[in-house]
Amino acid sequence: MKTAANKTLLLSALLFTLCFSAEAQQPAKVARVGFLGATSASTESARIESFRQGLRELRYIEGKNIVIEYRWAEGKLDRLPGLAAELVRLPVDVIVAGGSTSTGAAKKATSTIPIIMAQVNDPVGSGFIAGLARPGGNITGLSTLAPELSGKQLELLKEIIPRLTRIAVFGSSTAPGNAQAVKGTEFAAEAIGATLQYFDVLTSKDVEASLLAADKGGAHAGLVLSSPVFNSQRKRIADIAIKHRFPAIYFNPEFVEDGGLMAYAASYNDLYRRAATYVDKILKGAKPADLPVEQPTKFELVINLKTAKQIGLTIPPNVLARADRVIK
Repeated sequence: MKTAANKTLLLSALLFTLCFSAEAQQPAKVARVGFLGATSASTESARIESFRQGLRELRYIEGKNIVIEYRWAEGKLDRLPGLAAELVRLPVDVIVAGGSTSTGAAKKATSTIPIIMAQVNDPVGSGFIAGLARPGGNITGLSTLAPELSGKQLELLKEIIPRLTRIAVFGSSTAPGNAQAVKGTEFAAEAIGATLQYFDVLTSKDVEASLLAADKGGAHAGLVLSSPVFNSQRKRIADIAIKHRFPAIYFNPEFVEDGGLMAYAASYNDLYRRAATYVDKILKGAKPADLPVEQPTKFELVINLKTAKQIGLTIPPNVLARADRVIK
């Protein structure tokens, strides 16, 4: 009897060991993340690297336990709906949207796959979420909207151009969050005693004409708001501004790297790195509706001294001292 019982126990133990071994050898699930961008991989290279770095810090290794499916519209915004639909069909576990226009396209493509905004100017006003604290629905992420941002930008322009009383604002009425950004700029202009002239730039063809009209209209400087139209035309916009000796402040540092005068904005690289934490939480079971949307905590002032010299502008030492980066 003991022998039979022992054999039964040994057989059970062997079967348990084999089953456990088979389960242990099952490959871990590889997470599939979709990334939807309105511009191009080269345009967004620094931000994408920050996002990937954020994933690496959370122990995600591309090709091993995570795969990123990139879809780029290359500045052709009408391609975004189709690209978003592609990601949904794959399907992916989560979609990271590179901006307001991409988020809008992803939102129309799915109401079930979680969507993470890497950077959106006004997610509530754009209708993406119900509120920052409790987004609701399948969208969460990061906002670039900071109440003090427009004020800081115009204060900086005033410091480098003391006679500043007339400012041209370049935006795109079709860009989500544009109306909110314009409103914030109006309040900021009133605080420094300046008047604004708004130029609606809807296509790349409108860029030079708008800048020329602003210059001829007596604007002392320009403020360029966030828009996919501008982001895909950075070098061209900077070159036009230099050609006409027109000072401007931009919504992200990449403009300054491409020859723009100055930028003061949320650190986009930091936002993209933080977007990785949302990916991690969602892959671990968190619901987008329960993850509060975060605002920027890190800002950058970047100045291009070479451009300042080309347009005949002297940057005061106290402004230079506050710069996070100075391009010479």
